[in-house]
Amino acid sequence: MDSSTLLPLIGIPVVVIGFALRFNPLLVVVVAGLATGLLVGMDFGLLLETFGEKFFNSRSLATFILILPVIGLLEYYGLKERAQSWVAKFASATSARILMLYFVAREGTAALGLMSLGGHAQTVRPLLAPMAEGAAMNEYGELPQQVRDKIKAHAAACDNIAVFFGEDIFIAFGAVLLIDAFLKENGIEGIEPLHIGLWAIPTAIAALIIHMTRLLRLDASIRRDVMAWKAEQGMPEARK
Repeated sequence: MDSSTLLPLIGIPVVVIGFALRFNPLLVVVVAGLATGLLVGMDFGLLLETFGEKFFNSRSLATFILILPVIGLLEYYGLKERAQSWVAKFASATSARILMLYFVAREGTAALGLMSLGGHAQTVRPLLAPMAEGAAMNEYGELPQQVRDKIKAHAAACDNIAVFFGEDIFIAFGAVLLIDAFLKENGIEGIEPLHIGLWAIPTAIAALIIHMTRLLRLDASIRRDVMAWKAEQGMPEARK
């Protein structure tokens, strides 16, 4: 194997080293792509054109650009505070129950192909995390930063896990079609996207059960952390 055969693989060590040194992920990927393209003999102009075309054709990039200003404007005018005050009206609402409800809804809509109904930018940051925090604040009052971070992390995990396992049930999802194409290219016949989607259902159910179990323990974990923090601060235990 000569060096020319290995040159297209130069992007792999660039990515590994960049991530290991904790550089900006976008910068690392761009540098890896540029290095790979230049070393295999691509014209620099063509390389930039390819980058631009891929970014331009990315639907997620366009959605990201459109959504962020809207979310920022809503947050500026008190979207988070309104979400927290609305949750405070429900005495039975807890952080775990809110996240459980969102998980079920998110996985169900993802299974129907409605991935854009939720997401970190448009749902988790401005609505879900503040609502879960508001439920905890309604029960315990002031929260330590570590508890706030824990609630935010669980809110983000709910969205990630629910959509990851739910979207594979939707037979027109890109990953399902990719699996179908790969099987057919390798001579494996008789398996249709519908079969792939059906076999994704047990995995999605397992993910639902496992994550519900994790969330059932969240309220107790929050209470334990808040009580320990308030004991250190000499504060009253909780609001009644």
